[in-house]
Amino acid sequence: MKEMTYREAVRQAMVDEMERDPNVFLMGEDIGRYQGTFRVTQGLFNQFKQVRVLDTPITEPGIVGLATGAAMVGLRPIVEMMTMSFSILALDQIINHSAKVHYMTAGQACVPLVIRGPGGAANQLSAQHSHSMEGWYAHVPGLKVVAPAFPADAYGMLKTAVRDDNPVIFTEHPTLYGVKGEVPVDMDYLVPFGKANVVRQGSDISLIAYSKMVHVCLEAAEALAAEGIQAEVVDVRSLLPLDVETIYASVRRTHRAVVVYED
Repeated sequence: MKEMTYREAVRQAMVDEMERDPNVFLMGEDIGRYQGTFRVTQGLFNQFKQVRVLDTPITEPGIVGLATGAAMVGLRPIVEMMTMSFSILALDQIINHSAKVHYMTAGQACVPLVIRGPGGAANQLSAQHSHSMEGWYAHVPGLKVVAPAFPADAYGMLKTAVRDDNPVIFTEHPTLYGVKGEVPVDMDYLVPFGKANVVRQGSDISLIAYSKMVHVCLEAAEALAAEGIQAEVVDVRSLLPLDVETIYASVRRTHRAVVVYED
């Protein structure tokens, strides 16, 4: 186990997968020489060189279109959106191409593509940079959508995303990049999709959330405990697929539920 920030855990997951599989590469705006707006890709351009860390023009539809084509011929691209709000510009590529190619070709082609980046509101971000897009994407058949709250889950779930043969939307809340936690740095450590995690046991009410809102719920649970109310906190982690059984089991125990999400 090693203590890491959320940012470092995401970076380490990409390093692990790029070292493990030569077909994995990164592409996005200012991720190479500039090292990323949130410094998630810091040092990767020098380590893997331009052939595997590609600085792109400012053209989200072009980036996702190129990545989709690369994935269809056997590569495993990781696209960084400078902010998930900008992925709106690439909705046609994501929804009508990345998500559907496998089914339109009767399974003859797959799109092992990861689209990752910061999503949600944070300090000094304008209204055009603050959208929570994961709820929209969770309604798109063909996509997988995850939003981890802790460094260990960010590490394990990103590795799972890279190895998945389906397009994955991987949302990182910008306020979580500095959050620290113990991470089991292991080339084979994977966190499966579709498995929620009960991060606090309780008997009176279930607080159900993902990403940053898990931390808000944990703070609320502490405040409720001071009043004698025991709140259970369920970290959904994966929106598509969604682990409804863990959620249902929690509500069966507590008989009350509050769903907390930012968008």
